[in-house]
Amino acid sequence: MIINGQRILITGAAGGIGSELTLALAAKGAELILVDLDANKLRQLKQTAFERGCKTHVFPCDLAAPDASHKLTEAILDEVGGIDILINCAGITSFGQFQAQTPESIEKLWRINVIAPMQLTRELLPSMTARRSGRIVNVGSIFGSIGFAYFATYSASKFAMRGFSEALRRELEDTEVGVTYVAPRYTKTPLNNGAVSKMAQAVGMNGDEPSVVAQHVVRAIEKDSTDYYIGWPECLFVRINAVLPRLVDGALRKQNAQARPFATNASP
Repeated sequence: MIINGQRILITGAAGGIGSELTLALAAKGAELILVDLDANKLRQLKQTAFERGCKTHVFPCDLAAPDASHKLTEAILDEVGGIDILINCAGITSFGQFQAQTPESIEKLWRINVIAPMQLTRELLPSMTARRSGRIVNVGSIFGSIGFAYFATYSASKFAMRGFSEALRRELEDTEVGVTYVAPRYTKTPLNNGAVSKMAQAVGMNGDEPSVVAQHVVRAIEKDSTDYYIGWPECLFVRINAVLPRLVDGALRKQNAQARPFATNASP
């Protein structure tokens, strides 16, 4: 897909990956529709994109709020018109012992990581299928293929997005609307500061800068990819875990023990 001139909606645009993705797509000549909770950062991004000659619209929105996706879609369609590419990039993480998590934190994570992107996709699909053109890009995670200890809620949400992407792709096979699932490995974003970054350093977890992930997402769009996994040897582990998950249990046992103190002391 040629990105130049495409109207691209990015959720979580002010986040670590989202902001880098905004700049990367601006450089490709896209018209950007940026969504995030942080209105100040959105305004700053809009100014930066404008200085680079990119037409940009910003929509501050709390995706965890009821009816957020419907209201957001109405506002976007009224101001911008149709969307060519939807990038569901917004997400929050959760690290710690599952039994220590609150019901409220579990529900909020699922609303942002799973329900909001599904609802937003549902709202925008009719216009895409009607003109037989468009692409849904779901930013998942390696954690959506390998369930890591102390990331139970987060991993489960990314497993859900991977399954949603696969099922929707098959459903839309005869519509010319594509679905891309991109799975980064651990990414060094502000979202992963604190206990997660300390744990990752202690266990020697491989990671990427947000700018690297953003370039991979752009490449996945340009190649009309279906599934796009980032990082080696993580890509290999995904394949092994799919066939021999109990083998991976043993391989992760030492890492789990190293991560346990960080997870125990993490805030719920």
